[in-house]
Amino acid sequence: MVKIMFICHGNICRSPMAEFVLKDIVKKLGKSDEFYVASAATSYEEIGNPVHRGTAKILDRLGISYSGKRAVHLEKSDYAKYDYLVCMDSANVRNTLRIVGADPEGKVHKLLEFADSCEDVADPWYTGNFDVTYRDVLAGCKGLLRAIDEK
Repeated sequence: MVKIMFICHGNICRSPMAEFVLKDIVKKLGKSDEFYVASAATSYEEIGNPVHRGTAKILDRLGISYSGKRAVHLEKSDYAKYDYLVCMDSANVRNTLRIVGADPEGKVHKLLEFADSCEDVADPWYTGNFDVTYRDVLAGCKGLLRAIDEK
């Protein structure tokens, strides 16, 4: 089983969007039993809060359930639990490494690396544009699955 943790600052916008988009993709491929997918925050600001209304609107439009999701914090022990720690931007990478320590196994990545880009996933907290974030998330998730299949 491949275990993937998506990470952003608050775990209410980008990382839960990626979590539930990827879960939906693998479900449609009939591979749900091959993946464990979760998401977490590098900050404590939103812990316990539900998915942001902008992310909820996108997921609702796509018919993707996010029922019961509440923001949780990334823990040092998550490094050993997951095969991939996939961050939404460069600041998330830095903060993830502060939490988990070194990355000797090369598990920490930016999501858009898997879409052949060095860019950050657009942050709708600042832009308000959840559609652009969804475009980035979808491209990154598809690329991540390709990379896993190629291993």
